[in-house]
Amino acid sequence: MNIAEQRGFSRIMLFLALSRTPHGLLDICSPLLAALLWLGRLPEPLVIVQGTVAAFAGYTAVYALNDIIDYQHDKKKIGQTGFRRETSYLDAAFVRHPLAQGLLSMPEAIAWAGGWMIFSLLNAYLLNPVCALILVVGCFLEIIYCLLLQISHLRTLVSGIVKTLGGLAAIFAVDPSPEPGLLLLVFSWLFFWEIGGQNVPADWHDIKEDIVLKARTVPVSLGPRVASYIVLCTLCLSILLSAILFRVVPLQLPLPLYLATLITGIYLLVLPAVRLFQTRDRDEAAALFNRASYYPFVLFLFALISLVQ
Repeated sequence: MNIAEQRGFSRIMLFLALSRTPHGLLDICSPLLAALLWLGRLPEPLVIVQGTVAAFAGYTAVYALNDIIDYQHDKKKIGQTGFRRETSYLDAAFVRHPLAQGLLSMPEAIAWAGGWMIFSLLNAYLLNPVCALILVVGCFLEIIYCLLLQISHLRTLVSGIVKTLGGLAAIFAVDPSPEPGLLLLVFSWLFFWEIGGQNVPADWHDIKEDIVLKARTVPVSLGPRVASYIVLCTLCLSILLSAILFRVVPLQLPLPLYLATLITGIYLLVLPAVRLFQTRDRDEAAALFNRASYYPFVLFLFALISLVQ
């Protein structure tokens, strides 16, 4: 019996863990939501299929790329601080860093990431060559983000850009000439959600290990107090931008659904951010990360509901 079987994980589960698929499935709601908001209606069926496939394949590849580039750091982290299995943390729903744990080989990981990347590029190109270009840019930025781990906490800005690119690609898939001002509004909304609700809380969850590795993340470099201010301010700004965005996009939500989007933002983003600000506790950072991950998904459901009313 091999080591993977001994730990109770099937091979496919290990590959899905490499790509953080539970998180990735929530992430693809961002581009789907962006397309609906921008177009004001459902796209053509072929665009829906190709766009969803491109988004899923792209996120699957990029998350795997993250573990490939961070392999040495993750391996060192596990060696120095040990392995913790935390099923309550979304990014560890299956197992964290299966490559660094030796559950997958590097050739397997590269083949997995490369195959999904090619598949995503083909579908993205068929939608709009700009979409394929955005995917390539996202991959390069993800590599830069990983390489900055022990260099600068400003890497969080790179993460913010990477996470918005899926939404921007979706807009170009349904509109080859998007209006720049509105495009910037979508970018800013997702950018601040990513920083406050995803990147900084995720780094906070790993703060003990990152201190040992001398990583330059926001919580390590600036301290929990400043990090908590950044989280709260960026998420409040994201909700403020969403309040503007949902009034100016082609998809006009009925007032009850519009108010529901704001309440959702307060519940999933602001309230856990306030708790983190008050406690500065690692578990609260993980709770914020988990909740914030569902934010695009819930808003996507609201958008779908508005289309069938």
